[in-house]
Amino acid sequence: MKKKIAIITGITGQDGSYLAELLLEKNYIVHGIRRRSSSINTSRIDHLHNNKKILGKRLFLHYGDLLDSLSIEKIIKNILPDEIYNLAAQSHVKISFDMPEYTSNVNSLGTLRILEIIKNLSKKKKIKFYQASTSEIFGDSKFKRKDENAPLFPKSPYATSKLFSYWITKNYRDSYGLYCANGILFNHESPRRGLNFVTKKVTYILSRISRGLEKKLEIGNLNAKRDWGHAKEYCEMMWKMMQLKNPEDFVIATEKQYSVRKFIELVCQEIGFKIGWKNKNIREFGYVDKIYNKSLKLKKDQKIIFVNKRFFRPNDVEDLLGSSKKARKKINWKPKQNIKKIISDMVKEDIIDADYEVLKKNYSK
Repeated sequence: MKKKIAIITGITGQDGSYLAELLLEKNYIVHGIRRRSSSINTSRIDHLHNNKKILGKRLFLHYGDLLDSLSIEKIIKNILPDEIYNLAAQSHVKISFDMPEYTSNVNSLGTLRILEIIKNLSKKKKIKFYQASTSEIFGDSKFKRKDENAPLFPKSPYATSKLFSYWITKNYRDSYGLYCANGILFNHESPRRGLNFVTKKVTYILSRISRGLEKKLEIGNLNAKRDWGHAKEYCEMMWKMMQLKNPEDFVIATEKQYSVRKFIELVCQEIGFKIGWKNKNIREFGYVDKIYNKSLKLKKDQKIIFVNKRFFRPNDVEDLLGSSKKARKKINWKPKQNIKKIISDMVKEDIIDADYEVLKKNYSK
């Protein structure tokens, strides 16, 4: 049986790495597109990249950039894949306020460039296209649980750029009969999450504080609420969406919601201590209330978490909660990992890294 061929843009990211693993397990030939960088950025896929049984046989990496339509067109034309998963993006909401033009060029026009290539090749090969959309496009929609029919009110350059991609994907599906699907994914985390995202920042820095390597965690909006799932599970849903007979758009969410404050409390609990809170708003801080693990480098009443205005967004979405009823019914979607398991996975890896650094410091003395 002929192997399916897939292209993943953004293969070196959190989602790209999990999706590459999944497709290789399903016997795909996987081509990943990564941006040229002066620094090595393949850490999330090094276990695949360094596997001689896979690299150059079922896994191939190509340099390309969504800002450069010629490079993308050349790759797609030469490979003629069965499926394209567009996961590449400038995906940080706060940074999108600082770099709105770049964010829009990559996230909006990058998607359009791929769709145009697929359309122009449609007589030669019917290529399926998956677009990574985001819950941020809902913004402050008055629907408590956001489903596929909820109004869309983006509140950041990132969300607005992703809304363009969402609509242009639907437009090319309806206008040209292409297989194009949007996965409207709510927040999804894992040990592979980037350090500039709040969840990873929290698990990483608090793990280091507990080992005496850092003194404080500075945070923005503690009251923002999100629907957090596991990235590995969400990547499986990307693939399932692409196996349907007809393309559709799906919301993927756990339908459970936690504040950033609660997330921090659960992380502290996982590490082995309880956090307490004092004051309000910008003057609020978190202190060590109880210590369950006596080996931690912490002292009772030690102030370790501080609110900093620098980490507030100019225009923030306070409340995001998804409804994935359609996905549960049509593609048998049901999240397997709850928030505590996700945090446990993240903390476990960050503690290992922190302990290793402590060992290095002690060894060098």
